[in-house]
Amino acid sequence: MTDPRPALRQALRARPDDAMGWVMLAEHELDAGDAASGEAAARRALALRPGHPEALARLGRAHWMLGRREDAVQSLRAAARAAPQHPGIAVWLAHALEDIGDAEGALAAYAHAYALAPQEPQLASYLLAWRRRLCDWRDLDRLARQVRDAVARAQASVEPFAFLSEDASAAEQRRCAALRAAVIARAVRPLPPAPARDAQAPVRAGFLSNGFGNHPTGLLTVALFEALRRRGGLELHLFALNRDDGSAIRRRLGAAADVLHEVAQQPHAMVADAIRRAGVDVLFDLRGWGGGGAPEVLAMRPAPVQVNWLAYPGTSAAPWIDYVLADRFVLPDALAADFSETAAWLPRCFQPSDTARVVAEPPGRAACGLPAQDVVFCCFNNSYKLNPRSVARALEVLRGVPGSVLWLLSGPGNADARLREFAAGRGLDPARLVFMRKQPHPDYLARLRHADLFLDTDPYNAHTTASDALWAGCPVLTVPGATFAARVAGSLNHHLGLAHMNVADDAAFVARAIALGNDRAALAALRAELAARRADSGVFDMDGFAVDFAAMTLAMARRQRKGEAPAPLQGPARP
Repeated sequence: MTDPRPALRQALRARPDDAMGWVMLAEHELDAGDAASGEAAARRALALRPGHPEALARLGRAHWMLGRREDAVQSLRAAARAAPQHPGIAVWLAHALEDIGDAEGALAAYAHAYALAPQEPQLASYLLAWRRRLCDWRDLDRLARQVRDAVARAQASVEPFAFLSEDASAAEQRRCAALRAAVIARAVRPLPPAPARDAQAPVRAGFLSNGFGNHPTGLLTVALFEALRRRGGLELHLFALNRDDGSAIRRRLGAAADVLHEVAQQPHAMVADAIRRAGVDVLFDLRGWGGGGAPEVLAMRPAPVQVNWLAYPGTSAAPWIDYVLADRFVLPDALAADFSETAAWLPRCFQPSDTARVVAEPPGRAACGLPAQDVVFCCFNNSYKLNPRSVARALEVLRGVPGSVLWLLSGPGNADARLREFAAGRGLDPARLVFMRKQPHPDYLARLRHADLFLDTDPYNAHTTASDALWAGCPVLTVPGATFAARVAGSLNHHLGLAHMNVADDAAFVARAIALGNDRAALAALRAELAARRADSGVFDMDGFAVDFAAMTLAMARRQRKGEAPAPLQGPARP
């Protein structure tokens, strides 16, 4: 696609008093990831048309991209007051309210946008995703059906990450992602092909993420990067879309990488150019369709081989992604048929972990709001993974284990109160739901020592939280499903040698949890089994993971250097 900005700039030099021209330029600058230029254009428009809602909306969006969240809310509130019937402005205001922690205000703004245009599936998808996050399950089935029907009919570019929480098939997930990829493809011009590198040159592996810090991505990858640095054989280039958060994880990442490139808040073209200039052979996308990523950068094709790995548990359905890095449990052959990428299967669980973490002693049970002796079931998944099916299933477990409690991560807004109300409606004492506010990661990990059994969710199950629980010694019970997002906890169990914790259906899930909850000896034996398997299974062996990961990366690069198309790759079997 031709970049419209040069023509707009030329037109504005001839007619600098064209306020709407400046608004259009601001929009295109923001779409290109250039927040500073977008802000400047929006301010030019406002100087010509003070209080114009479209200009205020672009200014708010620029502030949001620059991380100036309160300024974004102020500008977008002003835009919404000036144009109360504009659903798009209401949506951007909702996004900004999310970021400043006004969860219920964001819900109201999404609901207002949808009320203005209830026939628009894009607005339905925003409202649906935020209601899931706030455990507000009113009209859930109707909204979900509207969104799924729109994807089936290619009527809307729904956010693929939010769609993972829907009870949709892998084929539906691919259609959803493909619609989003098509929008990006129309807006981005790819770079020329990368120059060929010498076949004997060291292979450079690049990693693009907004999670290089105290973030699930950083927590999962840091020990692997350290192991890769120790063993050699790959040059590691990390491209950080997030600013340095000053965390110990960020410092470890910087030390592990050959180069950590600071590319936060840079225009997409500049990020792509940085990757191209670094001579990256294989670029791993560690965000995908998750929020805060940069699919536009990947669409420019800055590296000759590009890989979907770790952060987005589904197909990108994007023509610019060549491989998906997985394992045979999380991505069996039947499921791989619904992925646009070529599968590269590691011989171990595809998810690494920070094995340098020490699980400290937690505060006492009473300090955590937990009973002194009774069984503690837990589910520390994000609130958007909770749903009526998963929560009702967990409540049935509580019903079958007298005195037990369900320990949950406190959700945004009034989510906790809604969950307590849900429990009361099913005849259970709401006090049996215990909520833990968000803790620094070491403190959260320590508290997991009080949990007896982790009860997973469907269709989007525990990923990083499952790894955390298992590392802290808490077994995970799950029902592996038919999509990648529904099989990650199952993959961890499988590769740990705890396949018996992967059960067939909800009835088996409830029965197994109740049986364990009422048999302290069996529960203790399970935890002892986990401790043994954690030490010898290979799931938490990052040196071994580094060997397999490097071999897979080298195989991808060698095929490309020989001019061969991507082909399915299988890592060697491990004992």
